[in-house]
Amino acid sequence: MRKRAEGGFSLLEVLISMVVLTVGLVGLLAVFGVATAATQTSQNDMIAKQVANEAYESIVTARNTSQISWDDIQNVGSTNCPISGAATCGIFLAGLNPIYQPATTGVNAGIVGTSNYLGEQTLEEPGPDGTYGDADDLMIPLTNYQRTIQIAQLQDADGNVVPTLRSITITVQYTVPQRNGPKTYVLNSYISQYP
Repeated sequence: MRKRAEGGFSLLEVLISMVVLTVGLVGLLAVFGVATAATQTSQNDMIAKQVANEAYESIVTARNTSQISWDDIQNVGSTNCPISGAATCGIFLAGLNPIYQPATTGVNAGIVGTSNYLGEQTLEEPGPDGTYGDADDLMIPLTNYQRTIQIAQLQDADGNVVPTLRSITITVQYTVPQRNGPKTYVLNSYISQYP
């Protein structure tokens, strides 16, 4: 009678399984690192989206309430002024600008992105007790955010300017500690002369 060989794993099989398991665990740790970084920047992404939406809603509200004219809904220094006939028109600052809180009085009061502002805008968050409006609220300055409001004339298929329609591109640029360069959020929309 022959003796049966005892079954089991060889040392080589154990080493190969350990290498496969280690590679899998290292890959899983990398996924956790990416997920953690994305979670940490999600608040900044949400703030950028809200800052862009705030600017667009401000422009539309000013148009709907007749607070500003159609000529004013352009960047400062525009030469397309069909209603007033002025040499230049437009009230919205061109280029990257800090996120300013709009002034509550005076010309262009309450309109975001103009030269009439109170100072840099801050974000208010509830303090440790979780309620707004008490002494422990946190005021977070938006110093690492900048916004561009670009308003452009639209052209039809023949290259003629469409006088009653303009495109609005709002770009918010901001920095986050987890990235080497700036991030951007872009909001594209259109606005008509008529509410």
